Amino acid sequence: MSQPLIGILRGVTPDEAVDIAEAVLAAGITQIEVPLNSPNPLESIRRLVDAFGERAVIGAGTVLTPAQVREVHAAGGRLIVSPNCRPAVIEETHKLGMASWPGIVTPSEAFDALDAGATGLKLFPAVQVGLEGMKAVRAVLPAGTLLYAVGGAGVDNFAEWRAAGVDGAGLGSALYKPGQSASQVGQQAQALVDAWLAGEQ
Repeated sequence: MSQPLIGILRGVTPDEAVDIAEAVLAAGITQIEVPLNSPNPLESIRRLVDAFGERAVIGAGTVLTPAQVREVHAAGGRLIVSPNCRPAVIEETHKLGMASWPGIVTPSEAFDALDAGATGLKLFPAVQVGLEGMKAVRAVLPAGTLLYAVGGAGVDNFAEWRAAGVDGAGLGSALYKPGQSASQVGQQAQALVDAWLAGEQ
C-alpha cells in the first residue's frame, strides 16, 4: 500500500538509481525525488521514469528556479520539491501539471505557497520548527491542506509528529545515503514505513 512519504535520494547516481528506487518502492514509498544537487540528476530521473513511471511519482528536489522545473518536466518528472517558497517556481510547476511541494516555515510562506498553487507544504526543516511550532502553523491552514514534515521526522518520533497533525513526511538521510546498497536502503525504507504505520492514532 502506498504511504504519504517522499523518498529523497540525495547523491544517487544514474547507474544505481533504478536498483535503489526498486527497494524503496517495495516498502510502499511511491513518491521519489532526486535532488538536483545529485550527480547527473536529470538522467537519474529519466531512468526512474522509464522504469517506474506507471507505479510511482518521480521527480526532483532542491528545485530553485522555473527553468529547473521545465528541465525536470522534460525528463518526465511529475514531482517538484523545493527547500524554499518561490511562487514563480510553484506557478510553473502547477502550469505544467506537476505536483508542487515547496518548503515553508512560517504562515506567510504557507499562504504564499497555497496561493501560487502548491499541492502540499513541506515543513522544512521540521526539527527547527518543532512540534509546537508546527501545531501553530497547522491551526491557521485551510482545512485539507497537506503538510509533510521533512528534516527531523523519522523512526524515533513519527508517532509524535502524526499526533501533532502532519499528513506525511519526506525521508532523507534516514532512507538513503550515497554508497549504501539497495538491500540496505530497502531495510531502512521498510523500517521507516513500519514506524510511520505504527504512529497511526
